[in-house]
Amino acid sequence: MANLTCSVRYAKGVGEKRAQLFKKLNIKTVSDLLYHFPAHYEDRSNVAPIGQTSPGKRQVIQGQVLLVNQFKITKKLSVFKAAIRDNSGVIYAIWYNQSYLSKLVKKGKELVVSGKVELKFGQKQIKVEDFEFLSGDEKDNLHLRRIVPCYPLTEGLSQRMLRRIIKTNLEEKSFYLIDSLPYEIRKRYSFISLPEALNNIHFPEDFSRQKEARRRLVFEELFLLQSALALKREEHKKESGIPFSTDRELTSSFFHHLPYSLTLSQKKVIREILEDMRSFRPMNRLLQGDVGSGKTVVATLVLLTAIANGYQTALMAPTEILAQQHWLNLRQLLAPLNIKVALLVSDLPPGDKKEIRTGLKEGRIQLVIGTHALIQKEIDFNELGAVVIDEQHRFGVMQRLSLRSKGKSPHVLVMTATPIPRTLALTSYGDLDLSIIDELPPGRKSVITRWISGSKRRELYRFIGEKLKEGIQAYFVYPLIEESDELDLKSAQEAADRLQSHIFPDFRICLLHGRMRREEKERIMDSFREKKIHILVSTTVIEVGIDIPNASLMLIENAERFGLAQLHQLRGRIGRGARQSHCFLLTGQKISPQARQRIKIMCKVKDGFLLAEEDLKLRGPGEFFGTRQWGMLNLKIADLIKDAQVLYLARKEAFQLVRKDPGLKNYPQLWEEINRRFVQQLDLVKVG
Repeated sequence: MANLTCSVRYAKGVGEKRAQLFKKLNIKTVSDLLYHFPAHYEDRSNVAPIGQTSPGKRQVIQGQVLLVNQFKITKKLSVFKAAIRDNSGVIYAIWYNQSYLSKLVKKGKELVVSGKVELKFGQKQIKVEDFEFLSGDEKDNLHLRRIVPCYPLTEGLSQRMLRRIIKTNLEEKSFYLIDSLPYEIRKRYSFISLPEALNNIHFPEDFSRQKEARRRLVFEELFLLQSALALKREEHKKESGIPFSTDRELTSSFFHHLPYSLTLSQKKVIREILEDMRSFRPMNRLLQGDVGSGKTVVATLVLLTAIANGYQTALMAPTEILAQQHWLNLRQLLAPLNIKVALLVSDLPPGDKKEIRTGLKEGRIQLVIGTHALIQKEIDFNELGAVVIDEQHRFGVMQRLSLRSKGKSPHVLVMTATPIPRTLALTSYGDLDLSIIDELPPGRKSVITRWISGSKRRELYRFIGEKLKEGIQAYFVYPLIEESDELDLKSAQEAADRLQSHIFPDFRICLLHGRMRREEKERIMDSFREKKIHILVSTTVIEVGIDIPNASLMLIENAERFGLAQLHQLRGRIGRGARQSHCFLLTGQKISPQARQRIKIMCKVKDGFLLAEEDLKLRGPGEFFGTRQWGMLNLKIADLIKDAQVLYLARKEAFQLVRKDPGLKNYPQLWEEINRRFVQQLDLVKVG
């Protein structure tokens, strides 16, 4: 394996200059190069004679450039056209908006072109999807008359260059490949060998061989990941936790003072959590629940149980406004129990921060709620017994570990209101036990969601005005893609001013955004809560945590700029009271087909988990949460939608194997490969 872990610069045909280009593709070692898989394949085993091409079909042709022409159709549309000839005839290759080709595609050049053939004005045309130059000195069949791999590229690397480099290094380095997949698993599923799989994923003899290669490599990738997660679970089992007594007067008193009954789903989750907290192993549990399902009450029970046993607790939220919302809610919930709750956020006055730090160190503060400020070096707890992390995907991997390390193996509850598809949960949080609240509190009405075009704006304002007269409050949400995006912020401010002066002059309107100081946000939210503000114009700062039952109207401007998960989170701010709630998705006339699909799904589907599955299909796992910080691993070949069944199978095999051999003593090659791949993923596997 040693030769495969060396820098890619030492791979044949690479060198220092090309190594810098490979780095842009995240190819740093020879192994990365061999595992840089094709994005798709071009079947060039049958190159069609130009004279025999059929309109309406996608075909591959090869020929010499006779002449080229470039012209503009409109200001935004240009066409590059090349006549290509072989012994059987002539066809015109067409490219749109690629004027740079005039410097590359010249008369006399030999090309291989693939695309859909059409008949226009009596002439055969091929709408180019892919093309390559051919040079006469290359007599091998690496790029022609076979199934040809097409790779993800970066500027400075061509398909031909990359194919040749990968082919050469596959031939040279196959000797060093070590198959880490256990023999009994290879035999059970009739998997081909690793060298055979890599050869046929890159340069398949036919598509059935490519399919076999992919089947093996997908299983291997998911099996290694699930084995890493299984090892992490074994580490959890070895840790000495704090066994808490859960039959406590404090928690009983809390339930007694609740103004509502718990749902059956909440009760089930509470039983799972209390069982964890009674054990000698620290709890590591993910709590999923749709917006408004009552996760806060469950989290409060975790905190109370630790407090009742004489320990301190912490709740970390990703934004100040969410931390403040938790602080307001918990302060109210815990008031009858005389529990000291502190709020620690970055813009607190220095004196207040110092007082909280001292209170935590001396053990006088039983519960602290805060943002990233909780994981700063100067924060020390006297005895931290339980940690709750809200909206975990908003934090990086190390931030979760940093808060946990403030105590001696405290119980940890990670919770999210962003429903996570099962496949994604098993890959990103697969080392955690999973609890799901899949039932909304009784009496909740489904939010009516409607897609409104800009032309119906006046009618919509009239409807909102009538509802405001009835005493209902409303959110108007404007997209703010980046916190530093001055233009978006300015447009939200201008919208608030226009709504106040021209549209709803009889009602009080205020703007809330993430760049305001904490005191100002608090003042505005308090006024909104007390019904002194009728319309809250906001950026996505209200996405999580805001709970105002009387606010049952929401208008989302430029809804096409949001993902499904974010739209669902925003919609979750309403529908919390007894009145019927309405969410209006306002878009412009011209939106992309993908955005159109998202909006249609949003209007039709109310269930957060179904929406999450749709969002995963539309956007893929890398962008599911709108951030790459959340810890999702970089899968090279597996597709969590297409390969869901393989994932479940790989997980079953991995967990069985690790249960049988927790240290993988009988599988040193498997352990070495897991350690090599996941050494940086410190939340999954310890180094060493």
